[in-house]
Amino acid sequence: MTPTTTLKYDSLAFALHGAALAVQQVRAGDALPQALTNVFARSGAELTPQARGAIQDLSYRTLRALGRADALLARLAPKAPSPPILHALLCCALALISDPAGAGAQTYNAHTVVDQAVTAAASDQDMAHAKGMVNAVLRRFLRERDSLLEAVLKEPTAFWNYPTWWIDSMETSYPRQWQAVLAAGNAPPPLTLRVNRRRTTVADYLALLAEKDIAAEKIGESAVRLAVPVPVNQIPGFGAGLVSVQDAGAQLAAPLLDVADGMRVLDACAAPGGKSGHLLESADIELTALDNDARRMGRITENLERLQLSARLLVGDAASQSWWDGRPFDRILADVPCTASGIVRRHPDIRWLRRKADSAQLATLSSQILDNLWQMLVTDGKLLFVTCSVWPQESEGQAAAFAERNQALRLPAPGQLLPGQPLPEGFRGGMSDDHDGLFYALFQKRGAC
Repeated sequence: MTPTTTLKYDSLAFALHGAALAVQQVRAGDALPQALTNVFARSGAELTPQARGAIQDLSYRTLRALGRADALLARLAPKAPSPPILHALLCCALALISDPAGAGAQTYNAHTVVDQAVTAAASDQDMAHAKGMVNAVLRRFLRERDSLLEAVLKEPTAFWNYPTWWIDSMETSYPRQWQAVLAAGNAPPPLTLRVNRRRTTVADYLALLAEKDIAAEKIGESAVRLAVPVPVNQIPGFGAGLVSVQDAGAQLAAPLLDVADGMRVLDACAAPGGKSGHLLESADIELTALDNDARRMGRITENLERLQLSARLLVGDAASQSWWDGRPFDRILADVPCTASGIVRRHPDIRWLRRKADSAQLATLSSQILDNLWQMLVTDGKLLFVTCSVWPQESEGQAAAFAERNQALRLPAPGQLLPGQPLPEGFRGGMSDDHDGLFYALFQKRGAC
């Protein structure tokens, strides 16, 4: 896919081409963050932050609207466009100009999108032959926009922008809330920060943001939500470790685990280290951060160095005891593998990468991990089971089965936090728009009767 002409980094055509490459890779099975990393690496060191941001924005927009774009393309081009990069480019353009609410058109003029998509096609030797087709397909959509949208939006996959099995599973699992949960998953998430209260206070950090003319508000014990997201490198104090980027729902983990000075604590499945950092900010503990992916362990190191905190980092399998030194832990955070169905607004590629059978397979693995970690907990110690899945067999069903198998005492915990739904009774905050779809279950190990 060598370009036949060089696109300007600051052009929409360049961003569309880069987004198409990323979407194509997701379609081939890569996670979006890895796909974007590949695209940025291919573009060279001269790629500007603005160009990176534009490619990322268009990629996320497209994956949040992929069901609609696919359905439109099937009507506009009955024969699937080939090669895959051409199909992806058309989906990127259609995602921008077909938003029923007009959000895409408010950002980009529709005719400009068409023109720049044609330019992007012409720049790539694998698509140059089809630039006329790109022009014809997109201009036909603009002429027939209303009738085409009316037709395709009758299809659930096009209306909701999720695979059919996902929609059906959500309706079965949450018969009263399923529509609101699906809609919430299509909204861009807020940018929420966790204030490092070892270094500053929430009030002082809000004052610092105000000095920089950045509007924000406190939404949790250590959580601050920015009114308008900004790039990480523009967040005041981020590089100095004053704050970390972390969803407000994820910030509930450390307080729930109730750590105190001197405790021996395990963060299992710890990468990229957000919860590890929060635990270390909460008390002077002896923390072991475990993950089975050596590459992702580097993220934990980076995060802890930025926060000027330290932990024992181990590469190992949480379902095994080969890495354990035999000394029990006072607290265990078990953020187990799951389908990640609760964080689709933050990672829209997940809905297109997952398969229905994944939930059962991951639930089996998670149960093995939980049972194994339970053996490493001291009597009267606490284990916090965390999953970012909204599917009951990975969350409430898993928690209930674990408690029964291990005769574990389940302590009060917030349960499910579904994006766009009220928080469970007794928890502050009203609506959970600020939270990803996390599930928590807190257990205590009882002594012999």
